[in-house]
Amino acid sequence: MNATSTNNEPKNYMASRPPLSDAIIVALSSLVDDSQTERRDPSHSDIEFQIDRARLSDADPGRQGKPVGKSKRVRGTLSWALSNDLPAGEVLVAGLVATVQGCGGFRSESTNYCGAEAIANLASALALQGWELTPDGIMQPRVLASLTGKELTSALRTYARRAQQGSLDGPLLAGTAKDLLEATAAHVLMQKWGSSTTSSNFPTLLGQAFTALGFATPSDPVTSGEPANKRVEREAYALGCALNALRNKEGTGHGRPWDSSITPSQARFAIESMGSIARLMLDALS
Repeated sequence: MNATSTNNEPKNYMASRPPLSDAIIVALSSLVDDSQTERRDPSHSDIEFQIDRARLSDADPGRQGKPVGKSKRVRGTLSWALSNDLPAGEVLVAGLVATVQGCGGFRSESTNYCGAEAIANLASALALQGWELTPDGIMQPRVLASLTGKELTSALRTYARRAQQGSLDGPLLAGTAKDLLEATAAHVLMQKWGSSTTSSNFPTLLGQAFTALGFATPSDPVTSGEPANKRVEREAYALGCALNALRNKEGTGHGRPWDSSITPSQARFAIESMGSIARLMLDALS
């Protein structure tokens, strides 16, 4: 099965794509399932529209010659996307939840109400990925400033994983003005030393976090016979500082988180590398 790529996906979706996981697939499939109740919207036509908009029509079980229910249709399409085209799947998640919301699926007095349990299940699945679902059906990244301890570690780990997958969306910025590495470094210092630095100097911040974790930095002299992983740690620090230098110093509010001189390929490498370095730090923190 070869679904259409989403390289040209609608720009309005690029800014804040929600996550996609196995748990979200199950929960979202249940959200549109009306097999146990009287018929309610969204209709098959509504679902098909969102599948087409995400450019996943070839992955749609509803077009394979046999009639299928809404739940199976959504589950099959999203499952394919999870393994083969994650950005397209994230676009579809956003579209489906918006459609359910528009049909009144989150209002208990509506004839299209999805049910408290189905909504709670989706909210729980999204929470595991660092997102929240409001009672009226709005999905948004959890604000990291409101999280501490293990909850913050979990949220940062989610963003790191998405970055490693090459995600280019707004949630990569972790819902704050800080980038992923800065937020992770500050969290490490809070967990290890009980406070985070107030320094605006990123190399200093990252260096302190590395030191707190027992990682080597270029300021640590190479010793004879030291483990090879110490070289990896030094290079990870240097790469982290280089990635920070690529950031658009004018801020991310203009839709360009990276310096305009770098190519899309370099930007993707930078994002994936940020995820890997953040993951290295968070794994050491656990």
